[in-house]
Amino acid sequence: MVPSVREEAERGLRYGILVVFVIGIRRRDPGAVVNAVVALVATYLPGIVEGVYDIEFRPWQRVYVDTVMLLHAVGMLGPYDDRWWWDHLTHTLSSTILGSVTFAVARRCDHNPRPRVVAVVVCVGLLWELVEYAIHVTANRLGFEPLLVSYGKTDTLLDLVFNLVGALLVLLFGDRYLRNFTDSGRTR
Repeated sequence: MVPSVREEAERGLRYGILVVFVIGIRRRDPGAVVNAVVALVATYLPGIVEGVYDIEFRPWQRVYVDTVMLLHAVGMLGPYDDRWWWDHLTHTLSSTILGSVTFAVARRCDHNPRPRVVAVVVCVGLLWELVEYAIHVTANRLGFEPLLVSYGKTDTLLDLVFNLVGALLVLLFGDRYLRNFTDSGRTR
């Protein structure tokens, strides 16, 4: 059987994540290695979700998730440090995934997704920043290379702002692009 374009794209993105993993091993960079493993596992989540719930991802949605995971993994190899915009991009994209899940669940439960998307993205974003800070401080105190790096108050504030940008994108385009995840696909 000939693989579809989506399957080929997913395979290529997963290979990209594996390349990040190998480079992380060669560089002895635990942050890149762990991030690549988490990213690779996340690329399989759409298939798992489809098997458990009565929903189906559109091909572009699966490729979108995989692309976001690859961008996070690649970021650990240097772009987070070398490109001022990389962190903003990945925070925006990641929050669109989280916001999309929240949006779809709210619509399926017949709730207004707007306050829920914003609340979940803000709360998870704050939790993530606290975990990032705690891991960074703990690793430094123990003399280990931190798996996550906290760049200070300004970076944290910008991360939260770009998380909100992602949430707003979901609120603007969710009814159009996430219909396949709602119970009937109707626009509200």
